[in-house]
Amino acid sequence: MKYFVTVLLLVTMASAGFFNENGEKERAQRTENERLCKLFTEKAEAYKKNMRDDDLARTTLASYQERAKRFCDRVKPVRNNSK
Repeated sequence: MKYFVTVLLLVTMASAGFFNENGEKERAQRTENERLCKLFTEKAEAYKKNMRDDDLARTTLASYQERAKRFCDRVKPVRNNSK
């Protein structure tokens, strides 16, 4: 009887989402990628407006643009299944 109650409790908790942490990790990762995408995109745009005309400035701009692309590519588009 104790075994049955224990299994019943574990199944109930598992189906309620107590053991499902993947969704939270994915949401946190997506939020962080969105934040970094926005940050580096804005940083690249602002830097491009005020940048000097030398190799170091062009390298810095390329670095900002590459990081913006990297984080923006990681943000998965949300699919809308409602039609």
